[in-house]
Amino acid sequence: MAELVLRHWFDRWAPGSPGRARLWSRRGLRSPACLALCPRHHKHGAETSQFGLQLEFTVSEDGGVQAAFDCSKTFQGYGGLLHGGVISSLLDGAMTNCLFAHGQQGITGELKVRFRHPVVTDRPAIVRAWIERSIPPFHVLQAELIQDEWVKARATGKFVERPHFEANRMQV
Repeated sequence: MAELVLRHWFDRWAPGSPGRARLWSRRGLRSPACLALCPRHHKHGAETSQFGLQLEFTVSEDGGVQAAFDCSKTFQGYGGLLHGGVISSLLDGAMTNCLFAHGQQGITGELKVRFRHPVVTDRPAIVRAWIERSIPPFHVLQAELIQDEWVKARATGKFVERPHFEANRMQV
């Protein structure tokens, strides 16, 4: 039922201006044990996942976020190419971190990824994300993975704020 309600709201969402909430500096929204979002070294001494993607996001002036990723062979699918599931996780993690930068915690309701070019391992890449539009508690974000100045993958994600999701889940 909650999924149906969520889809109903997203499908009828009229395009609007990008959400420009004040940027959130509180570190408590980070998730130190999350595969995609755990940093290399958590400032509050929390235990981090040794298997995480080790992303360190920074917030840009326009409210978006970005992080560098080394594309280690540890995450390859076919020889020399980054696995598509890892690419999807990077894009989803960047969008989630963008919500964190705006003081929100979000649950992914829909993720659409377009793989444009192969991502080569052992070459650095940049993953970045920004808010396309927001009508709280719903948010649409965009993300892209760039390597060698080429956009290798793009994603659109639809998110619902976590407290709203948790309240609906309890009712189902």
